[in-house]
Amino acid sequence: MVASYTQLLSRRYDSKFDKDAREFMSYIVDGATRMKQLIEDLLAYSRVGTKGQEFKPVALEAPLRRALFNLRAGIEEAGAAVTYDPLPTVHGDEVQLGQLLQNLVGNALKFRSNSVPRIHIGVSEKNSEYQIEVRDNGIGIEPQYFERIFMVFQRLHNKGEYPGTGIGLAICKKVVERHGGRIWVESRAAQVPNAGSSFYFTLNKRGGES
Repeated sequence: MVASYTQLLSRRYDSKFDKDAREFMSYIVDGATRMKQLIEDLLAYSRVGTKGQEFKPVALEAPLRRALFNLRAGIEEAGAAVTYDPLPTVHGDEVQLGQLLQNLVGNALKFRSNSVPRIHIGVSEKNSEYQIEVRDNGIGIEPQYFERIFMVFQRLHNKGEYPGTGIGLAICKKVVERHGGRIWVESRAAQVPNAGSSFYFTLNKRGGES
């Protein structure tokens, strides 16, 4: 409502406002829009544990395909190449697993380097669990931020460089932990500029909510 009425004022009375007033109104709209996104992201974060679906067998390729469909505009705009290994069937919440994959692939698109984005989703088996990797050739992450990025509101860049609220990876962590797994990141950005990142998460083969 704040954004809508500010925009209405601007349209109806623009000729009566000076340059400073118009600039101030643009700040109001921008702030209200970011507040709306922040509230929506906080709700998504809070609902991971309380509004999740019952666990059932999920062929991971299905939520991945939906995630890529939702991201198709960004993929096409960046000219990105997204590939993936044959993915296993796991026991989990299909909607949340799709959200997890969409957030990780979306981050790879957002934090791309000057190279054409290349994103690969790989899988390996580790005893009683599957280990999924989302690998990119983007700007990478320095080691001192490996843990911090999974905390709520933690951003490594200002909003002018990269949009977002700093909650996406916190949601990923909460989803993975609900599925009894863990999530982490590896990157050689400190040694090699634009070395890219690999986000890993595990899913228990036997399933079961943590």
